[in-house]
Amino acid sequence: MTHTRNISFGGSVLLLGCGSVSQCLQPLLLRHLTMDFQKLTILDMVDRRDTIPDTLSAGASYVRHTLTQDNLESTLEQYVGAGDLVINLTWNIDGAQIVEWCHDNGVLYVDTALEAWESAADLLELRPTERTLYAAHMEIRELRDSWDEPGPTAVVEHGANPGLVSHWTKVALEDITNEILKTGGAAEQPTVSVERRERLESALAAPDYARLAMETGVKVIHISERDTQISKQPKEVGEFVNTWSVKGLFEEGIGPAELGWGTHELNLPDLAYVHESGPRNQICLARPGSSTWVKSWVPLGGPITGMMIQHGEAFTISDHLTVWDEGVPVYRPTVHYAYLPTDAAIASLHEYQMQGFQLQTRHRIMNDDILSGRDELGVLLLGHDLNGWWTGSQLSIEETRQLVPHQNATTLQVAASLLGAISWIVRHPDRGLCVPDDIDHHEVLSVADPYLGERVSVPTNWRPTAMTNPFAGFDGARSGDDPWQLRNFLVR
Repeated sequence: MTHTRNISFGGSVLLLGCGSVSQCLQPLLLRHLTMDFQKLTILDMVDRRDTIPDTLSAGASYVRHTLTQDNLESTLEQYVGAGDLVINLTWNIDGAQIVEWCHDNGVLYVDTALEAWESAADLLELRPTERTLYAAHMEIRELRDSWDEPGPTAVVEHGANPGLVSHWTKVALEDITNEILKTGGAAEQPTVSVERRERLESALAAPDYARLAMETGVKVIHISERDTQISKQPKEVGEFVNTWSVKGLFEEGIGPAELGWGTHELNLPDLAYVHESGPRNQICLARPGSSTWVKSWVPLGGPITGMMIQHGEAFTISDHLTVWDEGVPVYRPTVHYAYLPTDAAIASLHEYQMQGFQLQTRHRIMNDDILSGRDELGVLLLGHDLNGWWTGSQLSIEETRQLVPHQNATTLQVAASLLGAISWIVRHPDRGLCVPDDIDHHEVLSVADPYLGERVSVPTNWRPTAMTNPFAGFDGARSGDDPWQLRNFLVR
């Protein structure tokens, strides 16, 4: 595959972290970033120089250093200043503190997740609502609102998900709308009224995605993912195996199940907690996301059950798709993750849960040992005129290796998204704090798409009530005419 460099950048770049995603991103930066690579610094608490020979050969520097609350700002100022870029791929480092420093010093910024200094032990002392990404978003919004000027562009939570899934949601809404305008939508209603057509066309032209979601009738949005990559090296007892950050999955999995709460929902689920301030577009459950399973669907894998692990897109997508009328939310979809990771990761999660959510001491990221499989990741929009629609990426390990050797499909989807975000940031350096939903999805996807394998946008007739229940009528489940209630998706 022939690649051309298409992102010109004259400043310095500080890449925080040299884990699996960073190692996958670096070859993309070498291909697509036109810069003096002697101005690129990789900083990590562990010496991983042996994993990035091409980056170092290009002139980049490697610094082994542990970031702390006390030395974070003094470390940043050693390597970047006004007009430079920080790419934050660390775990358990306070992203809000870095964002604030970058704003005050004119530095561009991007990350894949909102992180904090708190340890798991600290989190156990907090109420469920205080452990959420909703709370993290409220904190960073408060920080943004304290600024007199927007300042340099800082894009938070722009990986595959959160990140790409916000862009795919817009693509799906466009495709659903166009299909309804073309065919009339539901078979029992083959034509669209003049008034509705005008509303759909007006929202599409604006573009107003919240209105599109409301007018098309979207009730539920799943970030549905099935990872089927398998290794020739079986998981051993006492080992956590994953296709991306072990500590990242541990942190997300032990947090409360978290979801955007739709206006169509009739009843709160058991163990639900509501937020008392902010847009209140979310709820959380007083149970780990890795122990909360929901029914969902992907095109190649078909019906799946996935984990409702906390992810930032559940906040940003539901927030951006809320329609307000005089301060009252008149429309909002339910939004959450439904994650079915690789078999080795499921076994790893089960083991750490059996051990009282104590993380195993040995960790392994699957790469060259992968025999086959793909990561099928997308958004599933349900409840509209066409029933269901899935838009996303189907990236196989074979195609991944052709694109970026020694990487896996999961990390390449994240790295491709970061590349798209970096390209957008460089072209738009003065937008202040942004989440993926704030930025142009066409611009980002035009850069990311070549690394995402087969990108599909297809309808589906799948419904959660179609999945067989061998104890239907005896399990205490409530029946009803609305298949899109959360209770019909929850497995346990």
